Amino acid sequence: MHNEGRGGVSTGLGESIHNRDSSALDDRTILNQRVTLVQQFSLFSGISAGDCADVLSAAHERYFSRRQTILREGDPVEQISLLTSGWVKMTQFGQNGSEVILRLGGPGELLGALGPGGTHCSTVQALQSSTALFWEAAIFESVLERFPILRRNIGRILGECLRELENRFREMSTKKVAPRLSSQLIRLLNQIGQAVNGEVEISLSREELAQLTGTTLFTVSRLICQWEQRGIVATRRKAVLVRNLPALIELSGAD
Repeated sequence: MHNEGRGGVSTGLGESIHNRDSSALDDRTILNQRVTLVQQFSLFSGISAGDCADVLSAAHERYFSRRQTILREGDPVEQISLLTSGWVKMTQFGQNGSEVILRLGGPGELLGALGPGGTHCSTVQALQSSTALFWEAAIFESVLERFPILRRNIGRILGECLRELENRFREMSTKKVAPRLSSQLIRLLNQIGQAVNGEVEISLSREELAQLTGTTLFTVSRLICQWEQRGIVATRRKAVLVRNLPALIELSGAD
């Protein structure tokens, strides 16, 4: 009877150990998946899987729904974040309250200002369901001290961002609005375009397209209406559907 009782009744301790082991295994699996993911990003270029795991072990993941604000301009820099999925827009507000889209960011994008102290210089909002890893700012600074290659990678990333802004400024200075808008739509196809019934939808409003191309809502609306009549695009609520990509490419090369 004694042996039978021991064999048929759980002690509770064994179950607790098993649960802890399973939890630790799940954590390791998640960490390994994150390492595989971030090694594709410029931030982790040249960093070994083991070092990636060390860096990521200090981060926590957060999920954001479409249009949810991730960071807000003027808020203190308390955390550093890395976008791992989805797309975001980075904006600033002018003195008259008008919003300007500085740029769009996708997986691998560092979000907000870097380093503890100071404030974020832009607002970051999710354009679609997104995930990001967050580090406490002081912890991220200590990680940069441990892995100087991260700081060098950040320098290269910031240089690429500057070149992108310079290219957009050159476009605004040298191109008329129609080729600017068509060029922007072509870029957006590769960035945030989603297949819908054999066509590609860009989930941005006309106002957001105006902010990206440095023009007015009226001008964007007029051009989109003209292109819709020609079958080049179709409009949805806060979205544009590209129906004739060759025609759009031809417009982007117009003087």
